[in-house]
Amino acid sequence: MSPDVDLTSPRPGRPHRLLTLDTRLFEFAATHTWPAAERILPRLSRTANHGVLWFATAAAMAATHTPRSRRAAARGIASLALASATINTLGKRSVRRPRPVLDPVPLVRRLKRQPITTSFPSGHSASAAAFATGVALESPAWGAAVAPVAWSVALSRVYTGVHFPSDVLAGAALGAGAAFAVRGLVPTRSQVIPPARPRADLPALPDGEGLVVVANTASGTADRVHALHDGLPLAEIVECAPEDMPAELEKAAAHARVLGVCGGDGTVNTAAAVALRHDLPLAVLPGGTLNHFAYDLGVEGARDLTRAVRQGDGVRVDVGRYVCGDQEGVFLNGCSLGVYPELVRERDLWSGKIGGWPAGVLAALRVLRADSHPLEAEFRGEARPLWLLFVGNGTYHRMGLAPGRRTDLADGHFDVRVVHGGRRPALRLLAAALAGPLTRSPAHAAVQVGRLRLTGVAPGTLLAYDGEVTEVAGEVTLEKLPEGLAVYRPLPGN
Repeated sequence: MSPDVDLTSPRPGRPHRLLTLDTRLFEFAATHTWPAAERILPRLSRTANHGVLWFATAAAMAATHTPRSRRAAARGIASLALASATINTLGKRSVRRPRPVLDPVPLVRRLKRQPITTSFPSGHSASAAAFATGVALESPAWGAAVAPVAWSVALSRVYTGVHFPSDVLAGAALGAGAAFAVRGLVPTRSQVIPPARPRADLPALPDGEGLVVVANTASGTADRVHALHDGLPLAEIVECAPEDMPAELEKAAAHARVLGVCGGDGTVNTAAAVALRHDLPLAVLPGGTLNHFAYDLGVEGARDLTRAVRQGDGVRVDVGRYVCGDQEGVFLNGCSLGVYPELVRERDLWSGKIGGWPAGVLAALRVLRADSHPLEAEFRGEARPLWLLFVGNGTYHRMGLAPGRRTDLADGHFDVRVVHGGRRPALRLLAAALAGPLTRSPAHAAVQVGRLRLTGVAPGTLLAYDGEVTEVAGEVTLEKLPEGLAVYRPLPGN
């Protein structure tokens, strides 16, 4: 016996009454005039075909270049994709309901091309609800802007005569459920808030007096710096080229109460080293492409940093330190040897010509296709070939299927990921990227340690730290400076 449900045959009792009510509601909607709807709803319904409306909306959101907008757009598209897959594989095939009869629907409302699939549930309504709910879960403000459009798309399916009201309600419920399912796999940023410890006793600067912010002009930071200055009008802003950053940071540190920096992770790394030398708290305004440290800290823009500086809110974070002979440096995010430093160097060669993201893709293709050899180093007392050794400053947690992030920047651990040498480095690197923390396989391993020593590192080996690259050889020691740096960040509830 087929498991399919047939909604075409009347049945006695409550189901029959519900179907009758559904039909009457459809006829009511078809026979009543809706002001201005004839010009808007059919066009809106066609625009939503194949998700075109939602992809365009997501692109517009991402074009604002704010982290929350990009996350909301990505979450909306992921929710839509799950809802569409569920509708097409289960929904339409499980309930074989014919489309409504178009007789009561005026010709001006009808779509030029009528759908040929079954009626229950409404795929357009599912996509609209999934996208709007996914967006709202990440950004309530964007959700409020998208919700009226999604609601109108759902209404248009009844208005144009292609769905019964129950089709639309079921589709919307399924779409919203898909968005919550995606959140279960990939939690929103607000679900995982960095712990407000250990608290740092930082000066509160209501107008920004005593804060000196050095901004890297190569990172396109003008808008962010202006927004910060609007909130902290007495802060001193110094804009300079990348090559002048170390000198300008030293000058700023000589007379600042708080050292500020605006730029990418490499720029923040330079500022952190200066702040450590001068024993100053650091205020970080993200201004680069990735901004791992600022985002893991919970600072996504000028508004977050302004609130923290005004109230004197901050925490202490661990700092990583590498030593190789008389050479040493610090890192806030992580450092690595092997394939990744080569990729960073290759990316830097192309980023000025084609942009950061395209350069990263090109660099990955060139490095992984090159006839390179694994790094030879002694790791944990055993000499072995390695394609990659990554040492994260703090534990990187995988958020479902999303890239890892840190929820505690003062946990006292190095998160060490190793990809062993062997054939097909691309496959080994991919397997390691998909694996979670503390996993082991013949291709890769992950452990947590407080200190790490590598020996037998070949001369000329590249080491990348916070996006910067240097050469090391012989013995490399990685150690922690526990809670070594005080940084501003907005605290929960403030």
